[in-house]
Amino acid sequence: METPKVEAWLRGPLAGVDPWLMPAAHALVQVGEEVARLCADATPEALSARPGAAAPALFHLRHLAGATDRLMTYARGEALDDAQRQALQSEKDLAPAPAAALGAEVARVIEAALAQIRATPHESLLEPRAVGRAGLPTTTLGLIFHAAEHAQRHAGQLATTLRAIRG
Repeated sequence: METPKVEAWLRGPLAGVDPWLMPAAHALVQVGEEVARLCADATPEALSARPGAAAPALFHLRHLAGATDRLMTYARGEALDDAQRQALQSEKDLAPAPAAALGAEVARVIEAALAQIRATPHESLLEPRAVGRAGLPTTTLGLIFHAAEHAQRHAGQLATTLRAIRG
């Protein structure tokens, strides 16, 4: 998949996305494209390497997918299920994995997040939401925005880690 030369946010509105959620949707599209590009030629060894004792690239891929899924669950006003709690624990598994499988999981989660964003009613954006077992307060909008910026942060860490490994 060739990454377009113009960043997602400069390509115009995404169909069916509330203008208030457009920046988050654009960020998630950009993350998906960057992850696909970065995973295209990444070996399991490169994904497992820890330059300077940093977290390996495979952690960033697993965490990006898992955290996005969890944050979007909270944005719907739902609690995490057992599978999501188990996935949280597996993010710490640093065993080698194929880049294609990790990239496909990120793509699946981003597509689901974009579908949820399209289905999110404008009227619900400021509705209170709770995060985690402690029930920390936020809103639907806050969770969607944080899911997007958190995904971007880990995509950036993924890019930097792979660049350091490749030299």
